[in-house]
Amino acid sequence: MSRKPKSIRHRALDLLARREHSRLELSRMLKQGEFNYQEIEPCLDQLQADDLLSNERFANAYARMRSCNGFGPERILRELAERGVDDYLASQALRNLKADWLTNAREVRSKKYGSHPRKDFAERVKQARFLNYRGFSHDIINIMLGEK
Repeated sequence: MSRKPKSIRHRALDLLARREHSRLELSRMLKQGEFNYQEIEPCLDQLQADDLLSNERFANAYARMRSCNGFGPERILRELAERGVDDYLASQALRNLKADWLTNAREVRSKKYGSHPRKDFAERVKQARFLNYRGFSHDIINIMLGEK
């Protein structure tokens, strides 16, 4: 049995009231709520037309949040792509941050390993792997570990 479109909209607005979501995320959540595709898509179209759902706003908020949590640009871009944000909007969100990625990497590394970037080779490899996992580029990692 089909649900009323109004209940889909209420559920979507309830989710959007908590935080921004990408269109893909919201679609997935509504599908888990047992709404079907034919009901979801028109609702999402209307939410976008009403400017209540915006991949651009989501990308900006998500990039800001992940950057503040110590993640680098490569990981943020990958996570945005997984959430259905196109490459242009994701890149634009990172440009809007105006983040100093070297400083971010230094803070993340320092928090985990202390203020000295390198001890022995094995320790440098371990730190490099950690920074790479966090989404920082090899150039930044090399600068951080004093290899460049």
